[in-house]
Amino acid sequence: MVAPSDWSLDPDGFVTAGGLVVVYAAANRVFPSPHWRVLCFAAGVAVVFLTRVTPIATIANHYLLSAHLLQNVAIAEWAPALLVLGIPPALGAFLARAPGVRVITFPPVALGLWLLTYIVWHLPWVYDAALEHPRSLLHLEHLCYLAAGVVLWWPVFQDAPQRLGSGGKAVYLAAAFVFASPLGLIVSLLGRPIYPFYEHAPRLWGIDALQDQRIAGVAMTVEEAVLFFCLLAVYVTRFFHEEETRDLLPTAGP
Repeated sequence: MVAPSDWSLDPDGFVTAGGLVVVYAAANRVFPSPHWRVLCFAAGVAVVFLTRVTPIATIANHYLLSAHLLQNVAIAEWAPALLVLGIPPALGAFLARAPGVRVITFPPVALGLWLLTYIVWHLPWVYDAALEHPRSLLHLEHLCYLAAGVVLWWPVFQDAPQRLGSGGKAVYLAAAFVFASPLGLIVSLLGRPIYPFYEHAPRLWGIDALQDQRIAGVAMTVEEAVLFFCLLAVYVTRFFHEEETRDLLPTAGP
């Protein structure tokens, strides 16, 4: 059994992070990005890398459900948001011309794909199967989370292939929280462990399996509330500012 302080040498994190860096560097030669976008993309890559090679990955894969849900949230929400923010509009418009992008980034479809990914990979038999096959299914799980997260954030941070106004983005973010939050609440409120893998895993810091599950569910719900409501506040404020600006514009005469 690996120690919880061990770093993971699984190639998954190295390959994914390295691939993202290479592709972005090549794209940046054709579609130069301002420094703040490069920093956002670099931060997204860092989240992907660090959650897969540091002791967070070891604890998630062998000890605690709460660490695993933290890892999932980072890969499915934080990293994709930063990666999409790092894409300049010209590159976003170019990528939006690829076949199928218009369909999967249509807001209801994007939100549905992200929710479906979360639900399927959190089914107990699927969740445990991924943990029992860390070099195949677990890698696929992480890839699905990352891809679904990119699709989720695309309508928020990119204006192509369709532009969603500030009001529409606020509604979209509110819907994302409303539909995603029940998953964390269900995990936290159940009176028994639902993932046999963690029920039989070695315990850390005196946390039993049910406590671990409750911490995981509450942390997931709180994180999503903070993330989505902060962004929701930004776009609601922007919407009202745009409406006030529009009202102040002089109207054309007859």
